[in-house]
Amino acid sequence: MNASTTDQSPVVVIGAGPIGLAAAAHLVERGIEPLVLEAGPSAGTAVRDWAHVRLFSPWAEVTDPAAEKLLAPTGWVRPDGTVYPTGGDWAEQYLQPLAAVLGDKVRYGVTVTGVARTGRDRIVDADRDEQPFTIHTLGTDGCEERITARAVIDASGTWSAPGPMGADGLPALGEKKAADRVSYRVPDLKDPAVRARYAGRRTAVIGSGASAFTALAHLADLAEEEQGTHATWILRRGMGAHTYGGGEADELPARGALGLRAKAAVEDGHASAVTGFRTAAVDRDGDRLVPLAEDGRRLDPVDEVIVLTGFRPDLSFLSEVRLGLDERLQAPTALAPLIDPNVHSCGTVYPHGVNELSHPEQGIYLVGMKSYGRAPTFLAMTGYEQVRSISAAIAGDHEAAERVELTLPETGVCGGAGLYDEPDAAQNSQGGGCCGAPATLRIGTGTPTGTGSC
Repeated sequence: MNASTTDQSPVVVIGAGPIGLAAAAHLVERGIEPLVLEAGPSAGTAVRDWAHVRLFSPWAEVTDPAAEKLLAPTGWVRPDGTVYPTGGDWAEQYLQPLAAVLGDKVRYGVTVTGVARTGRDRIVDADRDEQPFTIHTLGTDGCEERITARAVIDASGTWSAPGPMGADGLPALGEKKAADRVSYRVPDLKDPAVRARYAGRRTAVIGSGASAFTALAHLADLAEEEQGTHATWILRRGMGAHTYGGGEADELPARGALGLRAKAAVEDGHASAVTGFRTAAVDRDGDRLVPLAEDGRRLDPVDEVIVLTGFRPDLSFLSEVRLGLDERLQAPTALAPLIDPNVHSCGTVYPHGVNELSHPEQGIYLVGMKSYGRAPTFLAMTGYEQVRSISAAIAGDHEAAERVELTLPETGVCGGAGLYDEPDAAQNSQGGGCCGAPATLRIGTGTPTGTGSC
């Protein structure tokens, strides 16, 4: 295949979530044909799985400028920028309309099973960079297909690969056999079937982040209504000053409120915290489960276990391309130092674009949540800037790619899942971020201007 034919091939975008659809919008703006491949039946399939959860970030921070331009001729108007949408709101009011505008540029029910260079496996060097990509897919009807692409933007996220119960990063012994009693998602207790699963029962919640806070708060609310409902909160670390987040001092009010709700759940007796418990196994006690720690401790039996230990990228279908990934985070090598959770919180993650997201294999990019590997600090705004820079680079506008700017609102850049059940309460809060001052950030210029951190 010659260069002119390759240039006529589409840029394949894997995943029709927020960042994948934004990538398509930026490519269209650049006059480049995108082809978005979505495994699910609709736009934002993963987002719809947590439709009941409200974001930390308001509407103003979760829509992409290029996408808004694409939507404008249809009469679409962004919802009130100060309101915090739920996952369901995000999918229905923004992602699905955006996918509709893109039309046949989005294909549903298509799972990507492999990405490679045409006629070249991972080993072969000869003429490698001159070959287009070939994407192997599997449809819901069982039909296999090969698609030729000039570049690949993998925005498939990490939702399909939640972290396990085991503290060593592997499933705890007995975890798979206990699958009928183990969940890896924040429960939607407004769903009668889900509510019945936890009402009047004892549930272990494993995790220390915002998702665990959310689950604890929801279970505490259930305990107020259903006698016998109790949560055992399993923490791998000890309790410290920041166990519950920043509380009232948190510059991300939604997150601070969430931590305070989790703290109240413990103080009110609806949840009991077990610290320094690194799960090694889970035993059966009749119909109940007994978590066991590496130090030999056994907890009292519980009816259910909710595992909220983060997510990790699925790299299996990328085995024939040459990726440069950090050995710890599984994020692009140049990006990893900027997002390492051992060093950075969401308020100190610097902006990044095509340079930090490039790999030894030219023309393939991991973006969005997947680009962060196992780091939990990803923000939609950052993802939109990623695909803006990459689209410019694919179009050959390297100056624009290098010049990518990220202008942060006065409330900073933190985002994630929140707990606001009252839209008015969310709207009345003072922001969606953790940095105290506005900042305009330019890729490649080092630390941001402005002050403040999580």
